[in-house]
Amino acid sequence: MTENGTMVTEFVLMGFPLQADLQIGLFFVFLVVFLITMVGNLDMIVLIQTDPRLQTSMYFFLSHLSLLDICYSSVIVPQFLETLGTDKMVITYERCASQFFFFTLCASTECFLLAVMAYDRYVAVCNPLLYAIAMTPQTRLGPMAGTYAGAIVNSVIRTGCTFSISFCKSNHVDFFFCDLPPLLKLACSETRPREWVIYLLAFLVITTSISVILTSYLFIIQAILKIRTAGGKAKTSTCASHMTAVTLFFGTLIFIYLKGDMGKSLEEDKIVSIFYTVVIPMLNPMIYSLRNKDVKEALKKVFNRMRVSQTE
Repeated sequence: MTENGTMVTEFVLMGFPLQADLQIGLFFVFLVVFLITMVGNLDMIVLIQTDPRLQTSMYFFLSHLSLLDICYSSVIVPQFLETLGTDKMVITYERCASQFFFFTLCASTECFLLAVMAYDRYVAVCNPLLYAIAMTPQTRLGPMAGTYAGAIVNSVIRTGCTFSISFCKSNHVDFFFCDLPPLLKLACSETRPREWVIYLLAFLVITTSISVILTSYLFIIQAILKIRTAGGKAKTSTCASHMTAVTLFFGTLIFIYLKGDMGKSLEEDKIVSIFYTVVIPMLNPMIYSLRNKDVKEALKKVFNRMRVSQTE
C-alpha cells in the first residue's frame, strides 16, 4: 500500500537524476556496451561449441558463464536504457518481482559457477593425470546441475521474502532496476526477520563460494611453486583470468549486500551495480580470451577461414 492507503500495483524506477544531454550520452554508451556484451558472449559460446580443442570441462563451464552474462544483461540493460530514454519508467509489481527473481538467479548461479570453475582448475593443475577421468562430459553435469538447483532455491526464497513485505511509503524506487536495498526503503511493515533470512542466504552463497575458490587456489599455488617446466606453468595461465573475474564479481557483491549499511547509500550502490550488471558481463569474454592460448588459436582459425572464404 502507498501513503494514501492504496495497494501498490506498480513501481516507478527513478534511474539517474541527470540532465537530458547527459542521459542521452549515457544511453548510447550503455547501448554500445550492451551490444558488445551480446556479441562477445555469443561468440564465446559458438566458439566453444564448434572448436574441437575447446571441448574440455573448463570451456564447458566458461560457455555457461557466457550464457549467464547474456542473461544478466538481458534482464537489466534494456530496462535501464528505457529508463535513461524516458527519465523514469513505470514497471508493474509482477514484472518487478520477475526481474528481481531472474537477477537473483543469475547472480547466485554465477557465484556457484565461479566456485565450480575454481575446483575444475584445482583438479587440472594439482591432479592432471586424473583430470580426464574426474571431469568427463557426464561427471561435469552434476556440478552444473547443483549450481542451477542451488541458485533456484536461493532465488525463490529471496524473492518470496522480499515481495511478502508491504510497500506503503511510496512506489518510487530510487534505482535503475528492482533490487533489494531500494525496495527495503519503501517497506512499512516489519522487515527485520525477512532481512535476516535474506542476509543469511547472501552470506551463505557468497562465503561458501569464496571458501571453495580460496581453498582451491591455495592448493593451486602450492602446485605452481613445484612446477619447474615452462609447459607445466603454461597450464596455469587460465587461473589468472579466473581470479580476475572472481575479484571483480565478488568484490562488488560484498560491497552491496554484505556491508552493514545496506541501502543507506543508494547513489554508491547504483554505480557499483552498473559495474557488475553492465560492465563485468562485457569484460568477461575479454578476460578469458586475451590470456588464453587455446581461445586465441581458435579465434585465429575462425579469422583464417573468413579470409579464405572472402578470397574464393
